[in-house]
Amino acid sequence: MRKVIIAMAAMLLSFGAMQAQNTFKGIIKYKVESTGEVAFQIPAEAATAEIKVNGDRCYTKSAIFMSSPFSEDILVQGLTVSQCMNFSQLLGYLKSNGSEFTYQGDGKLLIKQTQKKESLDSLTIVDTEAGHFYYEYVDGETQQIAGYTAKKVIKHYFEAEGKDKAQVMWYTDEIGPEYNVMFEGIKGMPLMQTVDAGEGKAITYTATEVISGKVKDADFLLPDGYETLSEEDLGTLMQEIQDEIELLQE
Repeated sequence: MRKVIIAMAAMLLSFGAMQAQNTFKGIIKYKVESTGEVAFQIPAEAATAEIKVNGDRCYTKSAIFMSSPFSEDILVQGLTVSQCMNFSQLLGYLKSNGSEFTYQGDGKLLIKQTQKKESLDSLTIVDTEAGHFYYEYVDGETQQIAGYTAKKVIKHYFEAEGKDKAQVMWYTDEIGPEYNVMFEGIKGMPLMQTVDAGEGKAITYTATEVISGKVKDADFLLPDGYETLSEEDLGTLMQEIQDEIELLQE
């Protein structure tokens, strides 16, 4: 009898965990605007953005969400983020100036990284070391964005001189994975954020519409034609690119 009770309790706990997971399936659409002291024109193709979501999977091709100008597609599956990156133009330019590389491919690379939950759990611990950041989730401050109650979180990032370069983000924990590794482990889906673009410029993306449904499994497939390198080979290529760029700048 005791074993039966324990088994039933385990099933209930498991069911509760499943219920806690976000099951949202759909598309989040955003507008992208220049909002800094120094105004500049956002190209028409970059003035809107979108993220497709299915549970803990997220997919985007929108430039505003890319971590690098070489990124073309980003897919998140749980704690793993995969990026299609295209270095072909950069490599072609460097080779035309006499650079040589150990890597002999066309420069279209698929880069995968998996975060550890323990590391993401620690992102709320105050860390003021230069180059590090932590999140401050603010209780009681909300606003309505695209039909959702958005919560406030502050990302505290510390520069080399110890200055806190704080950024505010408004997010919902009703959409997306528990830790969204597309956005450095935020606990949900960003609905609005202003990004410092330097020299008095800033870019703000704001969710304008959340559409339920209208996504299918095929929407979360990365395109073909991208090569996966070992961590060692990728590190070698990145170092060689950096070295060649520095030589050209001398």
